[in-house]
Amino acid sequence: MTREQLEKLNEIFGELGKSLDITETQYNALAKSYQAVGSWLSENDSSLKTYTPEILPQGSFMLGTMIRPINDSDDLDIDLVCQLTGKYALWTQKDVKMAVGDRIQQHSMYKGMLQRPDGRRCWTLLYGESSDDSQRKYHMDILPCIIDNNYKIILENAFSNLSDMQSLDDLAIRITDKKLYNYTTENNPKFWLKSNPFGYAKWFFNRCSLGYVKDEKLFSINESIKPLPKYSSKKYILQRIVQILKRHRDVMFNGDNDKPISIIITTLAAYAYNGEYNLVDGLSNVVNKMEKFIRVTNGNYVISNPVNTEENFADKWVGNPKKRDNFYKWLNKVKEDVNLMCNLSNISMDVLTEFFTQMFGENIAKELFNNYALKYKDQRDSNFLSVSSIGILGKEGIKMKPHNFYGKE
Repeated sequence: MTREQLEKLNEIFGELGKSLDITETQYNALAKSYQAVGSWLSENDSSLKTYTPEILPQGSFMLGTMIRPINDSDDLDIDLVCQLTGKYALWTQKDVKMAVGDRIQQHSMYKGMLQRPDGRRCWTLLYGESSDDSQRKYHMDILPCIIDNNYKIILENAFSNLSDMQSLDDLAIRITDKKLYNYTTENNPKFWLKSNPFGYAKWFFNRCSLGYVKDEKLFSINESIKPLPKYSSKKYILQRIVQILKRHRDVMFNGDNDKPISIIITTLAAYAYNGEYNLVDGLSNVVNKMEKFIRVTNGNYVISNPVNTEENFADKWVGNPKKRDNFYKWLNKVKEDVNLMCNLSNISMDVLTEFFTQMFGENIAKELFNNYALKYKDQRDSNFLSVSSIGILGKEGIKMKPHNFYGKE
């Protein structure tokens, strides 16, 4: 592949990443909704008012790796934490969980949206279940947690200096978990389950910062930890890589609950990322090195949480080997697809469209190449884009193995 071909293919992948983003309308609807829940929890007549409840995004919404669902009828989902600064001294995990749930239920609208039974750790609010408007269909998983009085200052300081990785454990929070033996008895948060979504985010953004998008204002790391982060279409290379991998996974396993989970894909991609400055090189490197960060000890597969080595993201593979098998099926397929793509020499636009359709789905592929064609409409002929427009020539096709979809788009 020539330098020009590489640049143009990288540009196409950049457009793909933008196509995978949720819309600004969806983003703002999600943010407005969880802010409203946070306001309800902290109103003057709330039993939680004393503990200054605040809702913050976590997971893919905070990391900037959220993607549109494959089917327009599918819900978006967003992971949130409900932070309480301290608690009533005798409250157990169950008491904290129920205090948050009870307050949510006191709202006439939220009461009907609250999923029952409650989850192992979270309360779930279902928005727009009967709506035909895909922009308004989503659900929120709200995780109650306890933080210390000075936590917000610690969080802001931690994200102001990404290179200081010594402070990660200081960002840990204490959460509720119905399956813990002390769920109904222990009132000291020091003995509750520890989670560290913000420490993980700092580690992830530290990995993102190895590369950059030249001359572009990037996704704001400091914005990501605010209660209401601003929408941004600018992303780091690693963020785009994770989005692309998740989309490939979704197309391959659409509807399969045992598909590779996002936290494993995100973690392995971040481990493997080496600061590449373009998507094609970065994607190629990541898919070919991800497996190196999976350890096998006494027959057990281990994918360590980078901010809590005691946590194994692959712990469910033991009890459900299908999860492990599906992960390796996906990894082998995405490596095959990416490596084939990176070794293309001469290829027609028709074949390239077919290639992206198999990897990422028909709807996204059509949208991507329609937008790309319009962008270069003055530089194309009736059949193929010229080398000056995308750097890809030729009318011969390529032979791709069937995708062997596990679901249908």
